[in-house]
Amino acid sequence: MARAMTADQLRSENEAFRCTAGVSQHNRKEGFRPAFLDSETGVVYLSRNRDGTLAPFHRLDGLPEELVWRRDEHGRVLAVKPSLVSGFERDGHFFTREQAACLVIDAG
Repeated sequence: MARAMTADQLRSENEAFRCTAGVSQHNRKEGFRPAFLDSETGVVYLSRNRDGTLAPFHRLDGLPEELVWRRDEHGRVLAVKPSLVSGFERDGHFFTREQAACLVIDAG
């Protein structure tokens, strides 16, 4: 059975792509917005804060309820369905962290 995505996983991904355009702080000026792709449905979800506003980095708390697997006693999202992939949206297209990092290197 696939593992649910968690905040710990997002932190690990950020560490793996540190200092590259695979993290939000290094690709905003290139027009990338943090997002999640549901690999089962093909739907892309922009990362949002709990109040629905766009988030500047990957957040689980703003994802739609149907993607949430587990919350803590305060309502904070702990895990979301395992088919979600973190990455970025730009001009209507989804890019994985690796694709965004490579694209910015190639453009540079």
